[in-house]
Amino acid sequence: MAYKFIDNYREKGARKRLVEVLKKKGIEDEQVLQAIGKVPRHFFFDETFWLQAYKDIAFPIGEGQTISQPYTVAYQSELLHIHKGQKVLEIGTGCGYQTCILMELGAEVFTIERQEKLYERTIQVLPYMGYRPHFFLGDGSKGIEAHAPYDKIIVTAGAPTVPEILLRQLNLGGLLVIPVGNEQEQKMVTILKVGDNDYEKVVLDTFRFVPLVGDKAW
Repeated sequence: MAYKFIDNYREKGARKRLVEVLKKKGIEDEQVLQAIGKVPRHFFFDETFWLQAYKDIAFPIGEGQTISQPYTVAYQSELLHIHKGQKVLEIGTGCGYQTCILMELGAEVFTIERQEKLYERTIQVLPYMGYRPHFFLGDGSKGIEAHAPYDKIIVTAGAPTVPEILLRQLNLGGLLVIPVGNEQEQKMVTILKVGDNDYEKVVLDTFRFVPLVGDKAW
């Protein structure tokens, strides 16, 4: 596939303004803000919709999915507290924007997507941009046991409950960030693994994600 992506002063200026918006909304982690300021979000949009790329909104990407609102991406990324070299499982690759942010934060990313058309598009676009995570096609609600355990797990779709199978794939001291609720809205939840079968759960703000579909979800 031939890509002719352009990232010039106009786009970089728009990202800088987006970062300022996120700061005003409460995002404080400088590494997260730097990552948002670096990843060209407009690469995930049709050229016709360029002006939408740096608004703090979600946007349809096909197959009933969306590219998450930048604030949501920054919020989840901030909760993860990623350190360079950590092994991170991302449930729901989508277009790959969150994947790029995770990699800018220094993570080794294992990312899984169930929609084949999105998967086929993303495995071409991200390497073109210089990002090479470990891509997988399949049911993300079950994680990727073959490569577990992970230091962090991020779920980018709304789950009805926390899948136990994901908790089992965490390292001791590992953290899961997942939106949990009904199909209309969810609460962001963090779960820290403090023992073999011992977890600390924190329920945070309300968000609206597309449903997590799979054997261990909707």
